[in-house]
Amino acid sequence: PDPALYLDVEESRRLAQSVNPEYIRMGVMWSAHFQDACAAFGMEKALMVMLMNPEMFTAVIDRITDFYLKANELFYEATKGYLDAVLIGNDFGSQCGLMVDPESLRAYVFPGTKKLIDQAKSYGLKVIHHSCGSIFPIIDDLVELGVDVIHPIQALAQDMDAPNLKAHFEGKTAFCGGVDAQHLLVNGTPEEVNRKVTELKGLFPTGLIISPSHEAILQDIPPANIKALFEALKS
Repeated sequence: PDPALYLDVEESRRLAQSVNPEYIRMGVMWSAHFQDACAAFGMEKALMVMLMNPEMFTAVIDRITDFYLKANELFYEATKGYLDAVLIGNDFGSQCGLMVDPESLRAYVFPGTKKLIDQAKSYGLKVIHHSCGSIFPIIDDLVELGVDVIHPIQALAQDMDAPNLKAHFEGKTAFCGGVDAQHLLVNGTPEEVNRKVTELKGLFPTGLIISPSHEAILQDIPPANIKALFEALKS
């Protein structure tokens, strides 16, 4: 489809202008070209096509990337001067590792990712890149592609614990997340949440945006634990 027929540029501009400029203002464009390519075939078939008919997979993912580049240009032009950052992303990880080997991502997915990042950078925006799961083996790739912040730290995923990320990537990039939303925020006590947030603040005094290790605070998280998270941040 033509994104110009569906993206309301005036509403985008109005919403961006309404945000208090004292805050960091982030747009969310997702631009999930890999996930949409998987959805076009069905994921299992998509990954088979990637390996057995790479020309077909490349044609599809490139077409989807071009759609997002056009949609994003409309959004960035409409909100120019009113945003500081944009969040884009694709899910590459499972709980235990990558869903796709790094070499395939570099060959078929990251060229589009690079275009999307470069486009956002051309508008002076910081780029926050989302991927759930264990993505440790490709964090360096994302940094080289120009990502400013990795979102989220899925705290219980393999190799994604905060001390390990600090040891390998301190000074290279920033992270967002780290407060485990799979177990701690759901089943822990406010005291345990407070201790985890305090630990994270000590590990990443300037290089971490403290947040749940997911896109959102979900309905299974007790309000007392949400309150504990914010109070620990402010203490």
